[in-house]
Amino acid sequence: MNGVVLTGHGGPETLEWREDLDVPSLETGEVLIRVGAAGVNNTDVNTRIGWYSKGDNDAEDAAWTGEALKFPLIQGADVCGSIVAVGAGVDPSRIGERVLVEPCLIEAEGRMLHTPWYFGSECNGGFAEYTRVASRHAHAIDCTLTDAELASFPCSYSTAENMLERTRVKAGDTVLVTGASGGVGSAAIQLARARGADVIAVTSPSKAGSLVELGAFKTLDRDADYVATLGANSVDVVIDLVAGAKWPSLLEVLRPGGRYAVSGAIGGPMVELDVRTLYLKDLSFFGCTVLERQVFGNLVKRIEAKEIRPLVAETFPLRDIAAAQAAFGEKGHIGKIVLEVA
Repeated sequence: MNGVVLTGHGGPETLEWREDLDVPSLETGEVLIRVGAAGVNNTDVNTRIGWYSKGDNDAEDAAWTGEALKFPLIQGADVCGSIVAVGAGVDPSRIGERVLVEPCLIEAEGRMLHTPWYFGSECNGGFAEYTRVASRHAHAIDCTLTDAELASFPCSYSTAENMLERTRVKAGDTVLVTGASGGVGSAAIQLARARGADVIAVTSPSKAGSLVELGAFKTLDRDADYVATLGANSVDVVIDLVAGAKWPSLLEVLRPGGRYAVSGAIGGPMVELDVRTLYLKDLSFFGCTVLERQVFGNLVKRIEAKEIRPLVAETFPLRDIAAAQAAFGEKGHIGKIVLEVA
């Protein structure tokens, strides 16, 4: 089969187009998926460059779980496709189902995992014509969206929904979303609005209008003084994808008893915390990576009910993955960049 393999940590030169890859064989409980489209996201790029390492991109801890990756690796966490074969123990009637792959895995390679894996990191993912996954992680979906549109959902939207679930966002809450024009941020706007919350989106002025159209009731320039503009103790929940130098002000704008969730650090992973702010305001912090069990199924239901819509900024053929990741890195888009495989 055709596909792209990651040969090691580094730049785009480590992504290699191959036409002689083996079609995956199936373990008990697995399904084989003919990939239609696969989204590009920060996880793919961070894994490639070794960003997850705490030892200056040391290959020994540069994976999602903090362990060394096995190369060559087929990346790709965001996958839409159709089941074409099933392993032992899987109902053959699943063949032909259109599915989205849940990227946070508790079962892989025919066994339950002690520590969750990420699809396309600890095991091969969707940057190829075929991929395999445990049947429980292949969620059937019934809708009229294209494969490319559906491939924009899994990673970003499940991450956003998980953060909202963990912070118990409800109708009437005011939610501040940083990095709001990216895949997870734009997803968080839609999903928070679906819960009846009011959203303040932190973004650049050039993207503000688009995010208001998406559902934000207010936008905030990312270079603004958050406390001076919004006021101290003014929001219930912060959904943070940025961290960086302005991080302390995110805690200042949270109300007493407020909830803070983080799943990204594109502004820089090292921040300064005044612990007194944390305990005197009774704040709750949530680091969000592993999905709550109900999150992905609920996301599929929201897609089928048309409560949220896909945001595909641009599509590329899989062979042009380096160009797609370069466009992704420029951050000039709103939503997702998707690779078309089929």
